[in-house]
Amino acid sequence: MSSQPLAGKVALITGASKGIGAATALELSSLGAKVVINYSSDSTPADDLVKKIGSDKAIAVKANAGSVPEIERLVKTTVDTFGKIDILIPNAGILPMKDLEHTSEDDFQKIMDLNVKGPYFLVQKAAPHMSKGSHIILLSTSLTAASTVMPGYLLYLTSKGAIEQMTRVLAKDLGRKGILVNAIAPGPTGTDLFFKGKSEEMLKMIASGNPFNRLGTPEDIARATSFLASDASGWVNGQILRVNGGMTIG
Repeated sequence: MSSQPLAGKVALITGASKGIGAATALELSSLGAKVVINYSSDSTPADDLVKKIGSDKAIAVKANAGSVPEIERLVKTTVDTFGKIDILIPNAGILPMKDLEHTSEDDFQKIMDLNVKGPYFLVQKAAPHMSKGSHIILLSTSLTAASTVMPGYLLYLTSKGAIEQMTRVLAKDLGRKGILVNAIAPGPTGTDLFFKGKSEEMLKMIASGNPFNRLGTPEDIARATSFLASDASGWVNGQILRVNGGMTIG
């Protein structure tokens, strides 16, 4: 098997300067893909990632992944630079802890803009530039399949439930054009965003809920994503791949 199975492919990843997005950019580039690293505000991590990958193989593009005009500009920049899009990963998202009582209309609008509207319209704008055999990989969470969930995840899981249904129906829609649509649903993963505000005791408790007694790593998620981005997944469509070490089953 080729060590560069994604050679000649172009990947566009939103929210790609840190965490799972950055690990995915590195993983796909190591397999031969050229990558577009989208970020929302701080250019330094994105620029550092471009240097690590190589400026001939990666570019960084600032854009609000929840704004349709900026999504259009992001897609145009990708196509103007690399000519096409083979792999689309709407990774950007936020995780506010809000139960029903403490959710404001503004809270609802912000998360729906970035977590739902953004991926929806990114797919719409990118699809015309994607050919048969291309891959779209949306981001959900294993918590949508968990039997015990804290009320504070209500707003976040509302958005990710939409992503999972979007995945299933887009697979039927874009499958007619030969474009494969799947979703990755990570379990607890050790990113800066995940660690924020959690004590060492809490992190150990979360890890103990996994058969492997550890958190996932961004690299765990990136490797699973690379499978869905490759020709090896050519008969996988409309699926939610739960990458969590067995934390949830099904």
